[in-house]
Amino acid sequence: MPNNTYDAIVVGSGISGGWAAKELTEKGLKVLMLERGRDIEHVKDYVNAGKEAWDYPHRGERTQQMIKDYPVLKRDYPLNETNLDYWASDKDSPYTEIKRFDWFRGYHVGGRSLMWGRQSYRWSDFDFEANLKDGVAIDWPVRYKDIAPWYDYVEKFAGISGSRDGLPQLPDGQFMPAMDMNIVEKDVAGRMNAHYNSNRKMIIGRTANITEKLPGRTNCQYRDKCWLGCPFGAYFSTQSSTLPAARATGNLTLRPWSIVTKILYDKDKKRATGVEVLDAEDNKTYTYNAKIIFLNASTLNSAWVLMNSATDVWEGGLGSSSGELGHNIMDHHLGVSASGTVEGFEDKYTFGRRANGIYIPRYRNLFGDKRDYLRGFGYQGGASRDGWGRNIPEFNIGAEFKEALTEPGAWSMGMGGFGETLPYHENKITLDKTKKDKWGLNILAMDIEYKENEKKMRIDMQKDAEEMLTIAGVKNVTSYMGDGTLGRGIHEMGSARMGRDPKTSVLNSFNQIWDAPNVFVTDGSFMASAACQNPSLTYMAFTARAADHAVSELKKMNL
Repeated sequence: MPNNTYDAIVVGSGISGGWAAKELTEKGLKVLMLERGRDIEHVKDYVNAGKEAWDYPHRGERTQQMIKDYPVLKRDYPLNETNLDYWASDKDSPYTEIKRFDWFRGYHVGGRSLMWGRQSYRWSDFDFEANLKDGVAIDWPVRYKDIAPWYDYVEKFAGISGSRDGLPQLPDGQFMPAMDMNIVEKDVAGRMNAHYNSNRKMIIGRTANITEKLPGRTNCQYRDKCWLGCPFGAYFSTQSSTLPAARATGNLTLRPWSIVTKILYDKDKKRATGVEVLDAEDNKTYTYNAKIIFLNASTLNSAWVLMNSATDVWEGGLGSSSGELGHNIMDHHLGVSASGTVEGFEDKYTFGRRANGIYIPRYRNLFGDKRDYLRGFGYQGGASRDGWGRNIPEFNIGAEFKEALTEPGAWSMGMGGFGETLPYHENKITLDKTKKDKWGLNILAMDIEYKENEKKMRIDMQKDAEEMLTIAGVKNVTSYMGDGTLGRGIHEMGSARMGRDPKTSVLNSFNQIWDAPNVFVTDGSFMASAACQNPSLTYMAFTARAADHAVSELKKMNL
């Protein structure tokens, strides 16, 4: 076939794009994967993976120049010296904030699969049925039984470690052996679980860090340097998992530095024919053709591509006929936490640096509980001992100070809430045609916020965290209520939601654009609600399911 024609094109190489490439190539399709940023090769390009704080010029912290150069990234933890080049440049790729939205992106091969938190939780029918039961937005076109076998499938390949807890709101999966809670977490969990009679339950996090070897991957070494790139392949990323699998087929072509600016659409055939690419290095435009296209550029960038496509047919872009493209943006609202000190374990310490924490699944508005808001929240956190950076009131200089720091400090236990944001139609992104990025392309404008429902929820998030720690015997408990700016959860969802009716949704139940059924969108764009669990495992499952459907339809000549 011509060198610009493929069976399938995958736009984006992050968690969902990697899965799309793996599934399509393994089913025999010749696939072109397009990534807007640079290539990062597994192991070789993890240049900081072996460094400690003292190996960095500024001990891994941020500098004043970095703060100046990254006005958005500086708003939270991503701005630091250790992996700065993994995050997109605020100057090269700006955006407009009609309302504040913290957008943290990674423009390189692997995308945020290199930096993600790796917490991997299934949804249940409490989540898939929530919109319908609450009369919110639109009903999901699928239920748990439709996705459960695909959760099984992706968990086995990705490698998810976790405990089987028998919780109806958090279905068990195909897990590797769980990591252990430390002794303080076990004590706190035992007290808390007993008090609430397991209506609220603290469990070990379910994480995409493997605890047993997989082909080409070594089990977690408890280094907790995941976001620097793992040379052991111990956590799931495109580089460690799906990209090697796709390459092994001989059917993959990877093209970095390729900004997809639009999907090409044949209005007579009502099908996409390919994509237009701006080369990020030479600024030349190239065209690539394919029978099917998987759009996995990330929630907001995928909508941006669609808004720039087929505008001669639909003013709002490809997939805009329902009026929902770019709307219903969601993220988890964070910034609510509680912590305190734990006594009686001064002779105990932790093993290694576990790249995981504890999880308390949602319990509000379930099992007869009824609040003055919809949906709920979960908590993530853990227990640890203070290290060398702690304050010692008696000493602040000299030999006695250094000697004191050779011993670990007090135990503390903390947790932070992850709250569900409802899918509000008015939470939207649009094209700002008055401003351009480094490549002369229109940028996005963000008009997104959480509302009264979430504000009420946050009160419970704070109060409940304090209560649970206190009941579990934690001392000196204090809580914190931050501003909860959306975007900070780095779980953007909903810009091209799926549904049952083309009049109210952008995609059908198999992630196909109603207006162009050979275009599949399987990143966070398709989400019709947000739940409160980390969403990446759900993206994986839906992507594998969509790829299976795409190849089946291709064989039937339906695409």
